[in-house]
Amino acid sequence: MMFGSAQADIPQPKWLHRLDKFVKAHQQELAALSWGLWQENGHSKGTLGIDLQPKPHFVYCPSEAIQKFNNNVDNKLQELLGLIDNYKPETEVLMIAIGKEQIKLIYFEPEISPSVCFTQLNSDVDGLLDLLELGMSEQVVDNS
Repeated sequence: MMFGSAQADIPQPKWLHRLDKFVKAHQQELAALSWGLWQENGHSKGTLGIDLQPKPHFVYCPSEAIQKFNNNVDNKLQELLGLIDNYKPETEVLMIAIGKEQIKLIYFEPEISPSVCFTQLNSDVDGLLDLLELGMSEQVVDNS
């Protein structure tokens, strides 16, 4: 799901395709990280995000900032806000990727629950953050 003013005949930035491939290949790790951070923070820090600048790293997007951004883009993020409001961390993964002048929703329901993903990987949140940020740095670079 893409939010922005891109027209159908304008090529999409390369990072969008590379991020899709990365997410598909790392669903279990992303689900585990999502669950681990949810257990630590719940909604208190906002929605988990991936900032691609200057290199990919995880951030929190506070609810107030997302709402303000929605207001600045003529309420084009209403659907995103609805997903955030109804997010079910027990069964879903929801993150916002932030690239050059665009954002992308990462939203999926893994085959096994995020809590089981976390248990099966037998890792901690910091280890997952390091692993995923390194992988994204190698595979998803926002240079377009």
